[in-house]
Parts: sequence; structure tokens; C-alpha cells
Amino acid sequence: MNFILYSDVNDSSISQSLGRPEYSYYFVLKAYRPLFESLGQVHVVASTAEVDPLYRQLQQAGQDSLFISFAPPHKTPTDVQCPMVCVVAWEFDTIPAEYWDNDPRQDWSQTLARLGRVITLSTHTAEAIRRTLGADFPVLVLPTPLWERFAEVRQQYPGTPVNPGTTLQIRGCILDSHVMGLSADGLLGPQIAVPVAQVEPEPEVAPPPPSPPPLSLRRRAFITRHYVREVYRALKHNLLLWYREAARDLVPDAVRPLLARLRRPALPVQPLPTAPPVAESVELVEPAPSGLPDTTTTVSIDVSGVVYVSVFNPDDGRKNWHHLITAFCWALRDAPDATLVLKMTQNDLCTYYVELMTLLSQLSPFACRVVVMHGYLQDEEFARLYGAASFYVNASRCEGLCLPLMEFMSCARPVIAPDHTAMRDYIDERVAFVVKSSHEPTIWPEDARILYRTLRHRPDWGSLKAAYAQSYAMAKNQPQAWHAMAEAASERMRDYCSFTPVQQRLAQFFGQAPVIAVAPVAAETGTAAC
Repeated sequence: MNFILYSDVNDSSISQSLGRPEYSYYFVLKAYRPLFESLGQVHVVASTAEVDPLYRQLQQAGQDSLFISFAPPHKTPTDVQCPMVCVVAWEFDTIPAEYWDNDPRQDWSQTLARLGRVITLSTHTAEAIRRTLGADFPVLVLPTPLWERFAEVRQQYPGTPVNPGTTLQIRGCILDSHVMGLSADGLLGPQIAVPVAQVEPEPEVAPPPPSPPPLSLRRRAFITRHYVREVYRALKHNLLLWYREAARDLVPDAVRPLLARLRRPALPVQPLPTAPPVAESVELVEPAPSGLPDTTTTVSIDVSGVVYVSVFNPDDGRKNWHHLITAFCWALRDAPDATLVLKMTQNDLCTYYVELMTLLSQLSPFACRVVVMHGYLQDEEFARLYGAASFYVNASRCEGLCLPLMEFMSCARPVIAPDHTAMRDYIDERVAFVVKSSHEPTIWPEDARILYRTLRHRPDWGSLKAAYAQSYAMAKNQPQAWHAMAEAASERMRDYCSFTPVQQRLAQFFGQAPVIAVAPVAAETGTAAC
């Protein structure tokens, strides 16, 4: 059997595609590839136009082929001659079963029904598909095989509840709350102690109130930038509502798809010139007038104590990262040895920098530490990040799989996470401090009508805060309990996503005899969001 694999994002475009909704499929394809190679010959194509010529060539040679599309159904090609199966990552409780903008492809139920079967990454996604297409619709739940790939990391970086010290390095920039001089008054400027003259006031004259610090040009620029963006977003939203409610029916049907293609997310603010590099001996760096640090050099940082790690795209609204930070700073604000390391998978710093700095400034002062890593991590540096973690943290509203969470669990790290959507397959009290959550209505991400058609989850902030406090107390006072939870996390991943059982399920789905193959052991780190 020949397997033709395709993803809209590939090796040549991944660096420019971080943050796109489809970029996670690239990492899923890479993780699945050894499975398909154990069952037949694998051909990875860069374009769907290559599928049918390759299919006909193999057919003439008397060989069977199957096209595996790693793309959401509305972007899956359905006009190819080669038999095909779609791999779907989905995090909501229903799939789109209607269409809009005169585009029938938006109706996933029609596409999947025509294909006749589907591969999903979680039980949650399978249930959502069967809820629409029927309980007997052929769905294979196939988590990505990860556990064996992290054997070397588990051996090289054995877990410890309190990290004695690790140096992390990245090509990009590192934001460290301990040296940024966070101030609610100055936002980014260091707090300046103003000496008060020891003059005893006369009884009948009250001392004048202290004058607020003057607004710096930098702070005025940040405030102006924030409100200009808010005005732009509000204007765009209201214009879209006006079009849908008052003018949409006047637009010819042939023109509506063109208008739909013109809609794009709000344009990111163009990055301002970066600051010149500064000497490493300087401990407190005053930001350049642009407010953006240099992201072109390799920088390092030392972390120690109880280290929490999370990997996510800050532009992904599912990740709920504001709660992840605020709950940490509130629960452990008096713990100087508690560190939260955030590895961002967004390649444009200016899309979240001001928002992040404002949030941290509003929370200041706090003794705990927040470290933000922006840039590209080599595999060996990602391995150091796995090894540095005492806990991995997830506070998402919904997940299609969450590869980073599974990777850290495969490295024998206990976690803080909800047990909803895809995480329900592998999260419980044995491996995690479970964050409570409840349902809330939401939209399908691709739905241009912005109509509530599905549900996601709302993590409980108080439960997240309590999980931070309880996990910190465990790491400090109950190391044996920490090691038991870490071992349970590794065992759960071995049972859930080790190579052999996943391979056997895939072979059975395709009607092939089970094949025993050696799983790859080299860790390929990923930053996928699904």
C-alpha cells in the first residue's frame, strides 16, 4: 500500500506559518509519518496537484494508493481521483453541518459523508462527528505516537520537584519579570523611589498630595496604540454587522464569495525599529523608544525552584493565557522560588507584547517570576525546557489534542490541566491537578456569521489558582507524591500513545494485518497547538 500524505503547511513554509489555524496539522503529519511508513510506502506531496499524477503512476505499476489529507474538511480537496481519508483535529462539541457565504465546503458533514470515513485525534472529536453523522459512522481515534520519542529526554533529564538550576537558551528574546522593573504607573519603566523630605508639617497646614509621575513619551505612545487598535477592531466589527443585517441581501450571489475572501484578521501593527544590543553585564535594561526588544540574537537565562512551563500561541483565543498568568501571580505572589516559563509559538512579537507587558504591570508587584521566551528553540534547547519543568500548565477552553501537554507528560512531568475535550482521554487526578470547568456557547472559528452553534469550556479561575497553590506545596513538602504523579504521567502516555498499540489500530482500520515495527526513539520537539 502506498500512502500519499499532504498538509497545507510543510517543511519550507512552517517558519512563516506559526500561528495559522492549520499549522498544527504539520506536526500531526510528522508524528503520524512513522506509522504509515510501518504499513507501506509513504510519499509526501507539497501540493494537491501532485496527488492524481502520482496515483495514476502507481496504479499503472499495479500498486494501491491512499491519499491522507492533514487538513480541516473545508480545506480538504474532494476532486481527486485517488481514494482518500481526512485527518481531523477538532475541539468543539459539534461539527459544522451548515454552510455560509454560498460555500458548501463549509458544511463538514457533507464532505465527511462523501469520504465515508475519517481519522480523528481524540474521542471528543469522534463523538462530535458521530453526533451529526450517526453512531455507526467509521471513525478512528488515533493519538499521535509520542512516548518512545522522549526516552532519551527522560533518561537525560530525570524529574525533580524543585529545580536546582537550569540554563535555557533561545534565538530571539527573553522577558523576565524579575529584571523588567514592572510598575503599574510606568508600565514598562523601572520604579523610582522618590525621597521624601523629613520636614514636620505645621499643624494647621495639611501636606499637599504627591503629584503623579509625569507621562513619558513612551507610555503615551503605548496608550495611544492600544486605543487606536481598539477603535479599529470596534469599527471593523460594526461594519461587518451592518453588512450582514442591512446590505448583504443586496449583494449579488456571485460577488459574495469574493467579499468573504477579502475578510482577514486585524492587521498586525508593524514592528518598530529594535533597540541596539546591550552588554550582558547590565542587569536592568531600559527599553528602546520602540518598546520592542531585539529578537535577532541568542540569549540565555537561568531558572530554578518550582518551575511551571506552558507552550502556546498567544494569538490563539482557546489558550486562555491571561488566566494562566493571573492565577499564577495571585496564588504564588509571595513565593520568589516559583517561576512560570511561557514559550510562545507566535513569530511576531508585536502582536502580543504590549498586551503581555500591560497585564504583568497591572499584577505587579509580585515576588514570583514570569519568564517569556520568544523565538526559535533548537531540539536540544527544547529538551532542556522539558527537563527544567516541575509542572506543565494548560488552562485552555478547548483542545483538539494538545501535543505540548502530551510531550511534557511523556517526559514524566505532572501537569495542571482541565479534563475536558481531547484532554479527557488522558487527564485525571492521578497525573494532574485537574482544573474545573463548565460549558459556554461559542462560534465555529470559520463561521463568518459569528453565530453561536457549538460549545466550549470555561475553566474556573479559582480552581486554577488552587491548583497552583496545591502543586507548589506538593513540590516543596511532598517530593514522594510528586514523583508518584510524574511516574503516573509517563505511564499514562505509554498506555495512550506508545507506538505499537497506535500502529495496530491504524492497521486494523485499513484492513491490514498487524505489523510489529520498531518505534522511532529520537525526540522531535514540537510547538503545535492542537
